[in-house]
Amino acid sequence: MAGVPRKPDRDRSMEFKGFLNDLKDWDDLLKDKDEKLKGHARQNKKPMYSSNLNDEALPDAASEKELGNEYFKQKRFLEAIECYSRSIALSPTSVAFANRAMAYLKLRRFEEAENDCTEALNLDDRYVKAYSRRATARKELGKLKASLEDADFAVRLDPNTQELRKQYSEIKALYEKEVANRKSGALKEASKESQRADGLQVESKIIQDDYLISNRVHNAAASSHKSSVVKNERVQHKHELKASLHDVASRAASRAVASAAKNITSPKSAYEFEVSWRALSDDSAQAQLLKMIPPHTLPQIFKNALSAPILVDIIKCIGTFFKEDTESAISLLDNMVKVPRFDMIIMCLSAKDHSEVRQVWEEIFSTRDIPVAHTEALARLQPKYCFGEQQEKN
Repeated sequence: MAGVPRKPDRDRSMEFKGFLNDLKDWDDLLKDKDEKLKGHARQNKKPMYSSNLNDEALPDAASEKELGNEYFKQKRFLEAIECYSRSIALSPTSVAFANRAMAYLKLRRFEEAENDCTEALNLDDRYVKAYSRRATARKELGKLKASLEDADFAVRLDPNTQELRKQYSEIKALYEKEVANRKSGALKEASKESQRADGLQVESKIIQDDYLISNRVHNAAASSHKSSVVKNERVQHKHELKASLHDVASRAASRAVASAAKNITSPKSAYEFEVSWRALSDDSAQAQLLKMIPPHTLPQIFKNALSAPILVDIIKCIGTFFKEDTESAISLLDNMVKVPRFDMIIMCLSAKDHSEVRQVWEEIFSTRDIPVAHTEALARLQPKYCFGEQQEKN
């Protein structure tokens, strides 16, 4: 039988080596493909990771406030408060405080609403909504006088808004009713006390007078003249009693004015100034308020909230202490000019107000006994306060 030819061992060894090399090449190829696929996956993953970071970016004050507004529209007031609180924590603004105050009002949490409105006004003392919302909170808390002051200031800042005027009228009616009730109660109590005191006084006086009269009549029974004298004494005593009561009332009023003057504090905003100013009807107390304010702070206090009536009142008041404290008076006049919109306010004064300002200037600020050192400053300020005077002279 013919034998099957066999390949030499060397050839078989070569084939096996070639097979091993093919396996290795194939394995390397697979590894390369795997690395490429992994690299591609990593490249695709990076944009997704970046996109996720953008989608889940850290919250900011504005976005939290807007989210709070959305919750408020849905009447989810607690969630709105949480959003406004985060917004305030990130960057406090008057709007965020006022918005949170509105949410507190809806939940009838009036003290928190009042406090938030105050914080809003500390950041922006011309924010009308903050005044209006604080007026609402204070009305519900029974602080009707403070509520009326807020509502009044809101109307003067924005006189064309009907809603603000309506709010002012409602609070004013409530306050006047409260004042009337207080007066009625006080008058009733005072009347009772007066009746008791008068009864005792009259009874005592009648006894005394009757005793005196009886003695006088007994001593001079024949003289009718004596009787008329005693009657005149009674009438005179009544007049003296009335005069005494009038003196007591006058002294009480004086003490009240003095007490109010002691409680004056330096205002930090136009609102605080006007509230204090209106509470002080006495010229000397108002002058004390003006002297208490560092003149250079006037522009910061009034900002854009200076009104024409207040400006005219200030000029008149400065005139009351000009001679005794000329330097302070001129410093106040000089810094009032720096208040925003001062020129516009002077230009828009009524004819009556213009006349009053010019009269004060001519009779007080233009007298001959003013020291020369102050005359130049007043001459420089006069055209600013007496607008139109130079044009008339020319």
